[in-house]
Amino acid sequence: MLPSQPWFDLREGVLHAEGVPLPELASRYGTPLYVYSRAALQAAWQGYADALHGRRGLICYGVKANSNLAILHEFQRLGAGFDIVSGGELARVLAAGAQPETIVFSGVGKQAWEIRAALDAGILCFNVESAGELECIARVAADCGRQAPISLRVNPDVDAHTHPYISTGLKDNKFGVPIQDARALYHRARSLPALRIVGVDCHIGSQITTTGPWLDALDKLLGLIEQLAADGIALQHLDLGGGLAIRYTDETPPHPAELLDPVFAALHARGLGHLQVVLEPGRSLVGNAGVLLTEVLYLKRGETRQFAIVDAAMNDLMRPALYEAWHGVRPVRPRDDDTPETWDIVGPICESGDWLARGRPLAIAPGDWLALESAGAYAFSMASQYNSRPRAAEILVDGDQAWLVRPRETVHELYAQERIPGQPPHPEVRGP
Repeated sequence: MLPSQPWFDLREGVLHAEGVPLPELASRYGTPLYVYSRAALQAAWQGYADALHGRRGLICYGVKANSNLAILHEFQRLGAGFDIVSGGELARVLAAGAQPETIVFSGVGKQAWEIRAALDAGILCFNVESAGELECIARVAADCGRQAPISLRVNPDVDAHTHPYISTGLKDNKFGVPIQDARALYHRARSLPALRIVGVDCHIGSQITTTGPWLDALDKLLGLIEQLAADGIALQHLDLGGGLAIRYTDETPPHPAELLDPVFAALHARGLGHLQVVLEPGRSLVGNAGVLLTEVLYLKRGETRQFAIVDAAMNDLMRPALYEAWHGVRPVRPRDDDTPETWDIVGPICESGDWLARGRPLAIAPGDWLALESAGAYAFSMASQYNSRPRAAEILVDGDQAWLVRPRETVHELYAQERIPGQPPHPEVRGP
């Protein structure tokens, strides 16, 4: 199997993140611990930048994949825009230095306060997902004395051939406007003076391993764009969303150029080369830039299965419980002289669904550290405090330097804002 994370490699029998030994980080900061590689972020970004070189395009990082300020700032520094889905994400990207005119606001449930905040910031575009939302944005913009830039997120009913929970472009999904309704809704938007039509948007899913579904969706969108042009509605950009896969096991995801080359060819062939192409990659920029370090607490041999109980859990990495997702597992100090046994890697949470990996051949012992691969996307961003477990710290490695970019939560912080009626706030109780 090809390595999914070349920035995490063995040196003299010890797993490193770039130039930093992972045991050093685990000892200093404790586990569970998220560790990210800056070089991996930059390499993933460069793949998109090279594919767009000399072309009219904008890469808007999908913030929901990983919203740590250090990562947002790194992409901002590299020239990214941002795809957000909440007012909280808007505040985060602005705090990280984002230029408002590079922000697109997606999501099916935008609230009035979020719309006002985005209007005040001066974002590039709202990706509108329903007729009701269109009317709401128009009302809020009119109340603010502003004109809201909008794009319709069109649902093209295209199968992305991915997990059903991360498929977003089928007619059964909650996302977007059915493509057969889009033309009429654009006409409605044109009639509302508080709206300014700037583009069309589409997002068909995540962890997509072939370009075919995008090109199928593109063909439908180009037909819509030509209809709108005939109606006198001219667009400025075409947003194809994100969803490019990463390698978790043996996938062979396409390079960004394999997607963008035929996209630009189709635009020019149909006289639409003036359109700016917007992409919203998330997982493909950060997924393989991170690992989750965890310590083996106990080994438990049952009648039918063997369990390695670790200090990370489903609240730290939700994807296996949610999607039955695969994450590679690597010992930080491999025991090459020991015979591997087959282990299920499970956490301390009181749920049978609290597992991180199943049936893995490993030579391990209590006290060993393991690295769960491909934890840069949808790991910390989906983390919770279930079972009153503090969320783990985050580290960004740059060469031989390691930066603490989010401290570990304390137990006291978990309930510091809670109140018992008639009693003062609780004093701090020391914990990890």
